[in-house]
Amino acid sequence: MTPQIALHRRDFLRAVLAGSGLVLASRVGTSHVWAQSQADPTTWSPDIFLTIDSTGLLTIITHRSEMGTGIRTTLPLVLAEELDALVDRIVLEQAIGDARYGDQNTDGSNSIRGFYKSMRTIGASARNLLERAAAERWKVDPSECSVREHAVHHVASGQSIGFGDLVADAAKLEPAKKKELRYKSPEEWRYVGQPTKIYDLHDMTVGKATFAADVTPAGCVYAVIARSPVLGGRVAKVDDAEALKVPGVTSIQRLPEASAPYAFKALGGVAVIARHTHAAIRGRDALVIEWDNAPAGDNAQYDSDAYRTQLEAAVRAPGKSVRSQGDAAAALKSPTKRLERDYYLPLLAHAPMEPPAAVAITGEDGVELWACTQNPQAVQAAVAEALEIAPEKVICHVTLLGGGFGRKSKPDYCVEAALLSRELKVPVKVVWTREDDLRHDYYHACDAMHLEAGLDAEGNLVGWLGRSACPPIMSTFQAGMESPGMELGMGFTNMPYACENIAIEACDAPPHVRIGWLRSVANVFHAFGVSSFSDELAQLAGRDALEWVTQSVGNPEHRLVKISQFCAEKAGYGQEQPRGQAQGFAVHASFGSYVAVVATVALSKEGKLSFPRVDIAIDCGLAINPDRIRAQMEGSVIFGLSLTLQGAITAKDGAIVQGNFDTYPVQRMSETPAAIHVHILPSDQKSGGVGEPGVPPVAPAVCNAIARITGKRITHLPLTGQDLSWS
Repeated sequence: MTPQIALHRRDFLRAVLAGSGLVLASRVGTSHVWAQSQADPTTWSPDIFLTIDSTGLLTIITHRSEMGTGIRTTLPLVLAEELDALVDRIVLEQAIGDARYGDQNTDGSNSIRGFYKSMRTIGASARNLLERAAAERWKVDPSECSVREHAVHHVASGQSIGFGDLVADAAKLEPAKKKELRYKSPEEWRYVGQPTKIYDLHDMTVGKATFAADVTPAGCVYAVIARSPVLGGRVAKVDDAEALKVPGVTSIQRLPEASAPYAFKALGGVAVIARHTHAAIRGRDALVIEWDNAPAGDNAQYDSDAYRTQLEAAVRAPGKSVRSQGDAAAALKSPTKRLERDYYLPLLAHAPMEPPAAVAITGEDGVELWACTQNPQAVQAAVAEALEIAPEKVICHVTLLGGGFGRKSKPDYCVEAALLSRELKVPVKVVWTREDDLRHDYYHACDAMHLEAGLDAEGNLVGWLGRSACPPIMSTFQAGMESPGMELGMGFTNMPYACENIAIEACDAPPHVRIGWLRSVANVFHAFGVSSFSDELAQLAGRDALEWVTQSVGNPEHRLVKISQFCAEKAGYGQEQPRGQAQGFAVHASFGSYVAVVATVALSKEGKLSFPRVDIAIDCGLAINPDRIRAQMEGSVIFGLSLTLQGAITAKDGAIVQGNFDTYPVQRMSETPAAIHVHILPSDQKSGGVGEPGVPPVAPAVCNAIARITGKRITHLPLTGQDLSWS
């Protein structure tokens, strides 16, 4: 069990601001450890992200949230690289929510893509100032000075001086213009391209790391909330007599009911306040609530099976054109060979290991929160709106996250904590149970697809029609949104094949639950449809899947082709497999990266699946931290297999059926592949994303392998409950 932290508010703030719980502590490479001492008061801050004190200790502000990706380690190393700083002389300090840091939403695989250049520039600028300060002291030209291992050196005279001794002089200089800065060449790199462990990995694994649920200010009470099982439902009547009898329960509070568009609002309901979590949960169980579903409208009749039928019918009829090239209708009338398929994927939940939690303390000056959030600036905005105060009066401290996958960039749970703290005038910790998390998520949209394609006599693609229907993410933020928009640009309108005649259409899908983004977003279902369809087209053309993809992309130098060939070579793709075993191939591009998967699948005649081997290869451009890339690719395989085999959220009478891992299972260790091989394609291209791009090709690679064994094409997920037997 993770130990509680019981600190007085002032002491806790002092500890956070000093960075005492946020220093790096694990080894980097073989010879350095992250510093664990505190900065000297005499400091120089050449940038908002960097401070150097008179002892030479660097404090680097890390403004991205750590949820297991390692980004809080990797981005500061980019800055340290350009400064040629020693990591045992560096302290990291987690940033609070503040617009001055730029985008703090740790989402969309955008941390390296969005801030690699900025971190390099900060490091290079600080190095330039230190070199110039040393040059002035030595009366030499700055070009004769260079930074190496936390000091400035003048090779000709043999002189050197540490960073700390130059702080006062460097602070007096004007920063150089960006065009005047020099950046280290790859041959000079000390950290970039080298595997680096997450700095507080040990603390995470032994229960010493601080997550939101570990923050317990003095006088804190606990809140567990009963929310309407139907989106838009409201409390009609509540009997709290038995709840108030539960030992430890102190009060029952009503939260204001939310109305559409729901955005990041608290949903409302009844909060049980108690001296500890167990009492709050027992108190909630004892509540007798009558819900009024009239305000929910059609949401109260939402049935996921009927909804699937509705979406499948929608994509079999013409939709709104979003991409039209050539004349797809004419090309599909009389090709040599023609194929059409329908695909469907259900709602999905994020299900991070750590459910949402937040602590709020309100006062006359505003509100202070501690939260496992991916986006502290969204916390500021949402809480400010709910409390009707200025965003700058909301201070959000970011704790570690026990997984996120996009759920924790949506701060409704933080709003709940702030509302209750304002009402009760004491610190409040809102705790979500697993059931809360699964039944009140911002769900990844279900999706129906209809695909048609025509081939000529040589197997070349001559026409392509694609229709997609999914409740859009924007429906959560804007009333009346019923058809996909930005979702179509995630693997559908930008499908990779060279074809003269293409038609892509969007079809309506009215929402009945909160829709949000989940790891790799709409690429999940679009990659499944497009890659499964492509594999069958290859079979129709009499070609191998890899060969057909290469031919259809039309450019042998395309990164999609290169990563496909790289993965195939590493996996031994095409080798003869024993009976009941096959290799499936899929490739997909998203978030600036290209990922190919070869899944080796074994299937018993009774339909029992196992995975002797999965190969996953990524071209993410410049690989900043190979250790983290491998970890994210391994995690992508496990995440993707969970969605493929078991991922399905269903609804009946407007309420979500699933409540815990018994009804929404995730991959168990015994079900994981016997071996996962990660291959990183060497590249000097601009860095792409890593956290999300590995997921989309997993499902189609597995299903393409199953089709080779059984002769049956998988057109919907999950696989659980489907007949996979063969003879």
